Amino acid sequence: MLEFYFSYRGVLKRLRDGALGAEMDRIAGHFFSLGYKQASAKLYLSRIARFSRFAAAHCGSRPIGEAIVDSYLCTFTTDSPRIAAVSALQRARRVVPERFIALTPIVVDDPDAPLLSSFSDYLSRVRGLEPRSRAGVLLGARRFLDWLRHRHPGQDLEALTAEHVLAAVEYRLSLSATSGTRTAAISHIRTFLRFLHWAGHHEQDLAPVVPRTPYWRLAHLPPRLSWDDVRRAIDAIGKATPIDLRDRAVLLLLATTGIRNGELRALQLRDIDWRTGEVFVRRTKGKRDRVAPLMEETGAALADYILRARPKVDSQHLFLSFTPPVGPFKYASSVSRIVRKRLQHGGIELGRVGGAHLLRHSLATQLVGRRRPINEVADLLGHQSINTTALYVKVAASQLAEVALPFPGGAA
Repeated sequence: MLEFYFSYRGVLKRLRDGALGAEMDRIAGHFFSLGYKQASAKLYLSRIARFSRFAAAHCGSRPIGEAIVDSYLCTFTTDSPRIAAVSALQRARRVVPERFIALTPIVVDDPDAPLLSSFSDYLSRVRGLEPRSRAGVLLGARRFLDWLRHRHPGQDLEALTAEHVLAAVEYRLSLSATSGTRTAAISHIRTFLRFLHWAGHHEQDLAPVVPRTPYWRLAHLPPRLSWDDVRRAIDAIGKATPIDLRDRAVLLLLATTGIRNGELRALQLRDIDWRTGEVFVRRTKGKRDRVAPLMEETGAALADYILRARPKVDSQHLFLSFTPPVGPFKYASSVSRIVRKRLQHGGIELGRVGGAHLLRHSLATQLVGRRRPINEVADLLGHQSINTTALYVKVAASQLAEVALPFPGGAA
């Protein structure tokens, strides 16, 4: 496999020397299978080969210990090459872990680990929360336990009282800056207390003790862009490079279907029904599959991306990252960066909100402004409750003016 990247016999011989020499072809195959660019793969292989020769001089053919790795990294006097070497060695460890002596994990005694593990299982199996939502509630529970241990060291959960709960709530509220974070923090404490009673850790359900904080969901306007702004940003994307074709398809799909960031990242090739012009959105936030219409322009952009730009790798995900290792987007921030970059290139000034959800808000606002039935908008967005969609009615100023009552004493 090394011959795919290097042609000179002397270079190939040097690459196959050293402690990792017998595994270098396997490592090269790993880079090839992940779609690394040839220049990037050659750079990584050269760095790994340099370490391989160093390790051979210090440990021969024996498994490579951490002392050898540390000694090698100490040969670098500046940060940049040291960081590059660490990155290369991480990839070598991933492919040939048997050639390295495994690190002995440091076990940190966490007294709350069994309880939080049981709580996580409760949130998953009983409450049916998704991993991201579950992580937020678990963090709230850990903060509650940390507060309890700091303020009342050595106290068992069985001795928890309403006074303790109210004091913990007061402390959490003092650290929250917005009504949304306050509501979330209080909800997490309430959920944890309900679990303690359900699991038998406390004989009394203390959840009703937690006060409710005022939070008016419809008190603000959703961040949104006009369709002219969205259109200008999409038209500003060229078609010269594969990245341009992918980003154009991403923005068009977000702007015309209103799908969420996670839903877009989860889309697979089989989810596009070209004959009926539909996008099948699986396992949504509300745990229901739904179908979104595929507009003609969006379908054409998707076809252009799939046929001309999509990397030829063994992945069924629709949208792929072009940065090695080539594969599906793992994080929401990757898609958000694409959206922000393209909107800014289109001359749109963005505040704190500027990711995929901004396009979702903009589509909903546009549809309401065009007098589409509110239940139709709710179905498109995948809202379980019509009250969630009602937020967008507030931005339809012309329609609200029509239902305003006449001023008392004014002209009829």
